[in-house]
Amino acid sequence: MALEQKLNLRMSQKLIMTPSLQQAIKLLQLSKLELLEEITHELVENPVLEEGTERTVSEREEHEAPEQEIARQDAAPSTETETPTPEGEDKFDDDYLDAFYEDYVERSYEPRVQTEDIELPSFEATLTKSQTLADHLSWQIDATPMDERLREIADAIVGNLNDDGYLGATLDEIQTMGPYTPEEVETALKAVQALDPPGVAARDLRECLLIQIDRLDVHNAVLDRLVEEIVRDRLDLLQAHKYQELQHRLGCSGPELQAAMEVIRRLDPSPGLRYNAQRSQYVTPDVFIVKMERGEYKVLLNEDGMPRLRISGVYRKMLEKHDPATDRDARNYVKEKVRAAHRFIKSLDERQRTIFKVATSIIKYEKDFLDYGMDHMRPLILKDVADDIGMHESTVSRVVNNKYMHTPRGLFEMRYFFHAAVPGSTGEEISSLKVKEKIRDLVAAEDGQRPLSDATIVQRLADEHGIRIARRTVAKYRGELRIPSSNDRKHPFA
Repeated sequence: MALEQKLNLRMSQKLIMTPSLQQAIKLLQLSKLELLEEITHELVENPVLEEGTERTVSEREEHEAPEQEIARQDAAPSTETETPTPEGEDKFDDDYLDAFYEDYVERSYEPRVQTEDIELPSFEATLTKSQTLADHLSWQIDATPMDERLREIADAIVGNLNDDGYLGATLDEIQTMGPYTPEEVETALKAVQALDPPGVAARDLRECLLIQIDRLDVHNAVLDRLVEEIVRDRLDLLQAHKYQELQHRLGCSGPELQAAMEVIRRLDPSPGLRYNAQRSQYVTPDVFIVKMERGEYKVLLNEDGMPRLRISGVYRKMLEKHDPATDRDARNYVKEKVRAAHRFIKSLDERQRTIFKVATSIIKYEKDFLDYGMDHMRPLILKDVADDIGMHESTVSRVVNNKYMHTPRGLFEMRYFFHAAVPGSTGEEISSLKVKEKIRDLVAAEDGQRPLSDATIVQRLADEHGIRIARRTVAKYRGELRIPSSNDRKHPFA
């Protein structure tokens, strides 16, 4: 069988993600701090891109307001659809250069400056180094009169405390850290255990609680005896919630045992956590929602610290001169860098406009929540906002990811406003956040002797609020709210 060559014409479609689209997607999902890092990285990597100088006051007054700028850009013909080259690159040649500079070099990218005198929420938190448990104990050791040898042992003990404040090493291990005697180590341990916070440097939970009990002033000999006996000898029964057996073993009445347990509940099983807690994470809002005098809400992008970007005029002149002496490779290199700067500036501007659109749509749906509170929160999904602004759900998802919105009701992650709907008794949809708030209120108002079961909460939600959900849904929401089960919430004695 002979092989022969044939020429066939075939038409096909394929989706090509241009570099502009790839960069726009990347910038869209970055938070404010991550975006600033990306801008700094781009300024370092691309010599064509540079940071402009600050404008004068007169130049700021002539600048358009953010919503006017966004409306004008929305009304302009879309530049998102471009004809790609066979390699998927953006079109760039000498004829295109003049049009490119007309659009992006003269205007460049600069943060939108507010023309109205609107006072934004100020950042008043002072960042300081938090004191650790070791710092707190070392300061007390230095202020405690003891000889140098015991001070060395005490410092070794402090260095072996875990985050909860318990001693993680044995006394024998402490002794081998130097030529110390067992008596010296025991004396130093007692000295550290006498410091603040009470219960620190204990070797187990029982010792930790006993140290705190010794420093309590109960003013009741019987109660003091019961508390100490429970912690020293009956702690396992208490942890297993075997209250009747515990009462029988102690030979006390129910009210006496309940009073002793109230004292124990006030003890701290992890005395070191108050000093070793994780440091607070400070959030920079990406969007501010400001309520105006007439009651409407204004969306302001947080562009504080955003640099004004432009393409260097030096490289522009290099391309405009068409100097034959200029090396072709150097000219191509500059063209590629100008193209990259062009993409970055356009993607950055598109990112800000998209965030503005999404935030405006969220406020349109949740205006009642901002006006009246959680009871008026509406259920909202990504598709609602996507349909409203004419974008895909994945784009909205990237916008709300790791971005925060400061509102008159507080600071919220933008994803907070998207939640499922729960059917109501009259057919309307109720926000799941509102249901959780109702569950929290019911538990807070319950009788401690007869806590509400999940089934009872289901019935109460249906009867009092017209909310119909399954018991497993109540259990799920209760777990998300970190509310214990009814058995764990029940007080042992009537």
